[in-house]
Amino acid sequence: MSKQLGLAVPPMAKSLKAAYKITIQFDTGLLTFTLTRSEAETYLKENPPKGKWLDSPEPIDVAPRDFAHFGLPEPETLKSGVREGYVCPSGDEPSSVEVSPSASEDPLDSSYVAGTYDERCVKLYAHDYSPERTRIYLRNHYEPGISPLPVAPSSTD
Repeated sequence: MSKQLGLAVPPMAKSLKAAYKITIQFDTGLLTFTLTRSEAETYLKENPPKGKWLDSPEPIDVAPRDFAHFGLPEPETLKSGVREGYVCPSGDEPSSVEVSPSASEDPLDSSYVAGTYDERCVKLYAHDYSPERTRIYLRNHYEPGISPLPVAPSSTD
């Protein structure tokens, strides 16, 4: 999943979980892991957002749909200690795509912002869930049947 999202997972990451959900509307790639606070700060500096990090956005009430699969809360529901932004894999040129106004207003689809989204950028949430640890949540949406599916690592990897 890391290759699909275009973002490396640090070797010191703990509680690594990944999934790829296929649906009729869009496919969703998910990746989550934890780091120490200092490791997380280094990771976030190495993977800066497009624009600025949004600190502790107003939580919204969303039904469990993606990260609940891992027994985790959806990052949009977290009340404090959360930063979010769109991170573009290094070397990629941003490629914004216009979307319909109704889609851009959908709070359940975090890939849309102000009527545009970047095809290659990944939504990243960093949640400082304890004084020592930060959980990184990564999510991206893909065109069903068009985007290449992630390849499972071989047993020798």
